[in-house]
Amino acid sequence: MIDNISDATAAAAFRRLVTHLQHRHDAENIDLMGLAGFCRNCLADWVMEADNAAGGTMAKDEARKAIHGMPASEWKQKYQTEATQERLKKMKESVAKNAGAS
Repeated sequence: MIDNISDATAAAAFRRLVTHLQHRHDAENIDLMGLAGFCRNCLADWVMEADNAAGGTMAKDEARKAIHGMPASEWKQKYQTEATQERLKKMKESVAKNAGAS
């Protein structure tokens, strides 16, 4: 079914997702990882990998800036809170479900 979505539609939805994540700073990466098994950094890595596979030269920091809307280090300083043991456990359990999802 995903192959039935046009590239233009997929690109528009992707941009909307990124805009949404840039607005929702309260949805921290560790919480996204705990719920969905991916976060802003994962999304940035996928963008970088896709760019590189298409012959581009996007670097990790460049991709993360595009997704975070600012340098990742700045986002982390402004919005990231402590990674509690409970949050880390939930993240680890969620990420374990990712096997074969690529």
